[in-house]
Amino acid sequence: MTAPTRRQLANAIRFLAIDAVQAANSGHPGMPMGMADIAEVLWNDYHRHSPSNPHWANRDRFMLSNGHGSMLQYALLHLSGYDLPIEELKKFRQLHSKTAGHPERNETPGVETTTGPLGQGLANAVGFALAEKLLAQKFNRPGFDLIDHRTWVFLGDGCMMEGISHEAASLAGTWKLDKLVAFYDDNGISIDGEVHDWFTDDTPARFEAYGWQVIRKVDGHDPVEIKKAIDTALKSDKPTLICCKTVIGFGSPNKQGKEESHGAALGKDEVELTRKNLHWDFAPFEIPQDYYAAWNKVEQGKKLEAEWNALFEKYAAQFPSEAQELDRRLQGELPKDFIAKADEYITKVALDGATIASRKASQNAIEAFAPLLPEVIGGSADLAPSNLTMWKASKSVTEADVNANYVHYGVREFGMSAIANGLALHGGFLPFDATFLVFSDYARNAVRMSALIPAHVIHVYTHDSIGLGEDGPTHQPVEHIASLRLIPNHDVWRPGDAVETAVAWKQAILRKDGPSSLILSRQNLPHQPRDEGQVLDIARGGYVLKDSVGTPEVIFISTGSELALAVKAAEAFGDKARVVSMPSTDVFERQDAAYKERVLPKAVRKRVAIEAASRDFWFKYVGLDGAVIGMDTFGASAPADKLYAYFGITADKAIEAAKAL
Repeated sequence: MTAPTRRQLANAIRFLAIDAVQAANSGHPGMPMGMADIAEVLWNDYHRHSPSNPHWANRDRFMLSNGHGSMLQYALLHLSGYDLPIEELKKFRQLHSKTAGHPERNETPGVETTTGPLGQGLANAVGFALAEKLLAQKFNRPGFDLIDHRTWVFLGDGCMMEGISHEAASLAGTWKLDKLVAFYDDNGISIDGEVHDWFTDDTPARFEAYGWQVIRKVDGHDPVEIKKAIDTALKSDKPTLICCKTVIGFGSPNKQGKEESHGAALGKDEVELTRKNLHWDFAPFEIPQDYYAAWNKVEQGKKLEAEWNALFEKYAAQFPSEAQELDRRLQGELPKDFIAKADEYITKVALDGATIASRKASQNAIEAFAPLLPEVIGGSADLAPSNLTMWKASKSVTEADVNANYVHYGVREFGMSAIANGLALHGGFLPFDATFLVFSDYARNAVRMSALIPAHVIHVYTHDSIGLGEDGPTHQPVEHIASLRLIPNHDVWRPGDAVETAVAWKQAILRKDGPSSLILSRQNLPHQPRDEGQVLDIARGGYVLKDSVGTPEVIFISTGSELALAVKAAEAFGDKARVVSMPSTDVFERQDAAYKERVLPKAVRKRVAIEAASRDFWFKYVGLDGAVIGMDTFGASAPADKLYAYFGITADKAIEAAKAL
């Protein structure tokens, strides 16, 4: 028997995609059919990975930015030997299967990042490639290229149209990420039809202007041209975009080249016609053993991994401390003394009792924690002097310094947060990014993806309320805190003073199963005295800051810069009022019922919440019979103290509300 040809191996991808989408009667067969030839060359000739160990440290990373074509990736994983049996492909898009409609990192072995929202896979890939470059810069030694892998990404017209592609690609060119290779599926078709009426960009020129090597007009169905393009990419000192002309739905007699093949099953009759057209004489989901043998990369992967492990052992013998540190970082483990030293710092902050803005308290915490955590890599969207995200040891990633740890993202909030997701997912880094809270809207979908993937990223948002003052309503966040709190698996912290800020940073660092957002003030916040137990309880998200004698008659609940207002309002009720500080409602909700009852007893219905933001969220805690001091409108341009008085966010208004209850 002759070995399968490249076209036949590519057809295995095509028909797994066709059959899975047909079985589900849902999905996108066109892209896998169109990019199958590119994928076959890449995965059989270049992509270095180990199917038996999807987490091998020095594997190449593959991302499907056009994630709607997920069956392409599932077919590749299945054929090359990952733990993704054919039964899972038969359950494509079904509940609890490992083959969801779009690739999900935690559901499918071999999927590096969750994709679907177009363009974010490309931005994640930029983060992965930056992580590889920085780790190699830090840990590699002559003769020991421990960190030496590539990031491959597939993307389509939709990714190119999304604004995030501009943000991420611009940075990739600036950083000269030569290990990043992107394959552009230039098929000219989107859901609405032929894109020439609404997408007329000179895409190759755009990427060349960003500083990329661009390989134009590659026939995406010609393995010789594809190989030549990849070989050219491997020689460049720049990131490379390979522009592949393809036919969407390749092989379908009546639907190839048309939008009909983009987002729906081909239909029973067309599937049979496509089988005949491509000479595929096998039943649905049937792949001959010689095809599996040609595709399987298990043994090859084990060999690559064994060679790398042997290299690491030699490296560890010569550079033991570096090897230990690299291994710790790649495993995602914190230094053993981190918690103890962090607690020492928190105790010091509590004793100092400083009155400072929480953004400044945040910078102080970074200054204290970053030297303990060389994996920390910070960044801001052109607002470092306002976000206060730089620390004494900050070194820009553009400086080619072995200790590079800071990213000047420019005004690119969306790209910034998606790149930070990629940095976290690659391993070896704990990234944080930053901007004004009001501009979290620009980044929001990447923040949502942080939580969904999930990725261990810390989002820092300053200038958190009308308290930022004169910049006015365009810059004053009103609905943003509530909006961020609505994202599942996302811890939002709005600390009320320097102590709570330090604890919020510590908890965000300790959390591994998702992102945290730190919401920080521009204006100074007074220190709140606490005993040791109260300091410990901050980590529980909500706690009693000031208590009544016996059962309280009224409870004031507050966060951030309004915590001091709650404390002042409670003084008017003597020993009959309780103040609950709620720096993180997300964390508080994870506490046991007994603790939550101790903090907010159900029997006490007279409750007043105070936050200089949207009021609606707080009725969850005060009930419909409680009161909320907050915002129902946009802000205004004026000094902060004038605004708080004008909008009625004062201790006096809180007292009035409590008395009215």
